[in-house]
Amino acid sequence: MTEMLLRYFRTKQQEVEKETVYPSQCPFCSMQCKMQLIEQVTVTRKKYKTVGVDNPTSEGRLCIKGMHAHQHALHSERLKYPLRKVNGEFVRISWEEALELIREKFTAIQAQHGKDALSVYGSATITNEEAYLLGKFARVALGTRYIDYNGRLCMSAAASAAAKTFGMDRGFTNTIQEIPHSRCLILAGTNMAECQPTIMPYFEKAKENGAFIIAIDPRETATTKLADLHLKVRPGMDAALANGFLKVILDEDLIDEDFLARHVVGFEEVREYVSALDLNEIAEMTGVPLSQIRKAASVFAREESGMIFTARGVEQQTDGSSAVRNFLNILLATGKIGKKYSGYGAVTGQGNGQGAREHGQKADQLPGYRSIENEADRQYIADVWKVDVNELPRKGVSAFEMIQKVDQGEIKAMFLMCSNPIVSHPRAEFVKQALAKLDFLVAVDMFISETAQLADLILPTTSYLETEGTMTNVEGRVLLREASFPVRGEVKHDWKIICEVADALGKGEYFSFSSPEEVFHELCVASRGGIADYSGMSYERLRREKGLLWPCPDETHPGTERLFEAGFAHPDKKARMVPVSNTAKIAKEKTSETYPLFLTTGRIMSHYLTGVQTRKSATLAAREFESYMEIHPATAKKFQINDQSLVKVESERGSIVVRSKWSQTIRKDTVFVPLHWTESQNVNRLVAGTLDPSCGMPGFKVSAVKISAVDQ
Repeated sequence: MTEMLLRYFRTKQQEVEKETVYPSQCPFCSMQCKMQLIEQVTVTRKKYKTVGVDNPTSEGRLCIKGMHAHQHALHSERLKYPLRKVNGEFVRISWEEALELIREKFTAIQAQHGKDALSVYGSATITNEEAYLLGKFARVALGTRYIDYNGRLCMSAAASAAAKTFGMDRGFTNTIQEIPHSRCLILAGTNMAECQPTIMPYFEKAKENGAFIIAIDPRETATTKLADLHLKVRPGMDAALANGFLKVILDEDLIDEDFLARHVVGFEEVREYVSALDLNEIAEMTGVPLSQIRKAASVFAREESGMIFTARGVEQQTDGSSAVRNFLNILLATGKIGKKYSGYGAVTGQGNGQGAREHGQKADQLPGYRSIENEADRQYIADVWKVDVNELPRKGVSAFEMIQKVDQGEIKAMFLMCSNPIVSHPRAEFVKQALAKLDFLVAVDMFISETAQLADLILPTTSYLETEGTMTNVEGRVLLREASFPVRGEVKHDWKIICEVADALGKGEYFSFSSPEEVFHELCVASRGGIADYSGMSYERLRREKGLLWPCPDETHPGTERLFEAGFAHPDKKARMVPVSNTAKIAKEKTSETYPLFLTTGRIMSHYLTGVQTRKSATLAAREFESYMEIHPATAKKFQINDQSLVKVESERGSIVVRSKWSQTIRKDTVFVPLHWTESQNVNRLVAGTLDPSCGMPGFKVSAVKISAVDQ
């Protein structure tokens, strides 16, 4: 009888089971994998699972972060209502009260201190529509020059290098589908196997096809294991290593003379500088054996096709822009750009790192990669926005420089959207102290992050499951992220929040949008004729064609799969080469008796950025629940650090305590700490606030530290 009852109830449970499918797109890395969240409801419980959906970039693949992203979106700590800080505690208020408070505070601050007393800090995880609106909000609703975003800490070096070299910056100059057919691939400072796992099959296929893969990284990673040749460069010496490649290419007469003559300006200056360099000195500086430098350079130059990919390992340095330019010098010297299976890839980190910088969040840019200092560009955007061009502010400063202006009292208030700067910036304790000085801080977020904890007002926003809009992935492919998951509580979309705040400030006529699709239409108009031209796109086309690569200047244009086939984006159609010094203009930290080791930082597969979202995922948090310091056993023994023991890591800026992890595969003069943790494990407390003068990128990858065992 008992067994019969059990069978009956199981049958009834199955009969009432309901399944709902929600289309979406991963909120994390720049691959922007398409997926579906499947909700299964029975009489006893509700459960979720995520499956991949076929698309041109990730082909239906998902990594562990994507498979469990819904865990943070459905977390019980999601914010549901506006919160105001009263006597140090957050209390629930209505949206009407929140908007009135913003109006009152922003108006009073600008009346007393001027328009530039307000600032906007954006994000590379929001949609293109929201990034576009945020830039417009800063310049039209607030009239401030001070806007920048967290992508400054991610893509600014690569973006500035590509723009100066080629005349434009798009993530990949070729489609991702060309990678398997390239004959030689250089992976400089990128650990894609952990940061963008779903891209790795393209490189694995290239290796199966006989490609020679060269990896440049101070430590062995899941990515370098794929390589035929791994160059363990000393942290900070990437520009010098690229000069070593160029020296070999010149000495062995492996340059493409015809390509250089027809398509490049500045080669002779590079030849003159590099010819005077000594390869033995470069080998000594970089810590890479001369034989390996020769082999890498020779193989790349001699193969008929080749691609170079750079990421944060090269870019997050005080000469990151110059270092990338030197790797682009290698491409140009060998003629490996603008043709099949040859080109450059800036491996974007954040989900919308490409699109978020194209349409107005950067301090010096207007939509479509227009310059805020160019009179024609200013007039075009003023006409689209229907404002007086003289009312548009001029360029501001980079993200970290904005925080310095907060500290100095020049900026009095900040509108912060979906970012966590007190964890992500260098000199993290300084950043925390600076933001605490603000007269008024508004944070738009899904959770009370470490930075939102400092806010006077928090506005609850929607997640990737609930927010429709476009994202531009690592290739420069614009994708439409469908989203239909029900919004809970009083949560609002980022784009809606921006419009309502603008309306409260008396600028509603410029923000009268009723959907993200309407915003996208205006974005496309604003981008028309610009470098990043989306004007031929629409939601309908993006749905039908599964994304489009920009530039796409009209409705019949198929999108641009390969850049620079007919010339570069400079007015004369020629690329620019410049000599790059072996040493940065702003000196990098050197080791000393007091601080004898180099510290470098990076990401790991199970977490993302400052960990606000992934540490809310039980599955991901369980994989890596604390930070660690990777160290060579010989170095560990020298400093009396046992494996899996607590260790104090100190620089001139501060200290953290993490767990040691012995590794035979890291340089003996270098330790590695991931960046996803906060407070006493926030590695950015150790990093200096020195910036790349070309792009404002902090030098995260080179810090001098000392280590000591923690008594247990």
